[in-house]
Amino acid sequence: MAVFTPVTLDDLSDWIKQFPLGRALAIEGISSGIENSNFFLTTETGEFVLTIFEQLSFEQLPFYLKLMRHLGQHGVPVPEPISNQQGEIIHRLHDKPASIVTKLAGKCQLAPQVAHCAEVGRNMAKMHLAAQNFPLMQPNLRGLDWWNATTPAVLPFLSNDNAHLLRAEMHFQAAFAASGAYLELPHGAIHADLFRNNAMFVDDILTGIFDFYFAGCDHWLFDVAVTVNDWCIDLETGVLSAVRVRALLAAYHAVRPFTAAEQLAWQPMLRASALRFWLSRLYDTHLPRAAEMLTPHDPTHFERILRLRIGNPAPPLY
Repeated sequence: MAVFTPVTLDDLSDWIKQFPLGRALAIEGISSGIENSNFFLTTETGEFVLTIFEQLSFEQLPFYLKLMRHLGQHGVPVPEPISNQQGEIIHRLHDKPASIVTKLAGKCQLAPQVAHCAEVGRNMAKMHLAAQNFPLMQPNLRGLDWWNATTPAVLPFLSNDNAHLLRAEMHFQAAFAASGAYLELPHGAIHADLFRNNAMFVDDILTGIFDFYFAGCDHWLFDVAVTVNDWCIDLETGVLSAVRVRALLAAYHAVRPFTAAEQLAWQPMLRASALRFWLSRLYDTHLPRAAEMLTPHDPTHFERILRLRIGNPAPPLY
């Protein structure tokens, strides 16, 4: 959620009239994140989040915004896209796609405890089940095809040791993706980026999951692995907290039981999740796009996590 495209109140004075929100009173850029331009927007009727999409096209965006609306209609706490007077939820601002969604109550839990991890696991399972009948399809745009395209771009920047790690893991993941066990994994629409800064809480109660703009159709277990690799670790070392892992997985399993195939695939998926975010951080660090308020995340963090997931047995899935 960096700012690549600045927006001022003057820019919004006429544009905002298409919505039932009243006048725009204040706008503030959001500095965290790296993909889109995001702003806290205050109007005469309340507080919202305005997003300008820097990578996703007008053709791709219905998947993300309609998925959010579908999940909300099925009891999953997510932001609600705001329609204009014509009923449209995708708009044009500065000649780029844009949307306005409701602002969730609460705050992010950047030092999550057992109760927060259980809430995330429970609601992720509800989200996966709710999306089973979502009619739109779109692949995970940061999946294996993207890894294959990105690896040669970042390899020249790596040490010999890290280049060997990346090549070896890509070989492992390609073989895993071709295996029978992989093909048996249940799948559907997933969030694919549910880090601790993408959920809101009031006390220990989750009030919403947001930032669905890396969502796509992929294996549910990959979504779980992404979340465990962020919510259940020591940020300094990358080591998993057994008690937080157990809380998240048990809460998920109680809503949507894991399968035997998922148990077999658990460690490879933890590795796949670490690889995906190591690659994206390498790319953003060495091949950055110009933006206001943007500080790329340190790739070393997910390199460390990947090495740990390769070298240590995975915690029990259930």
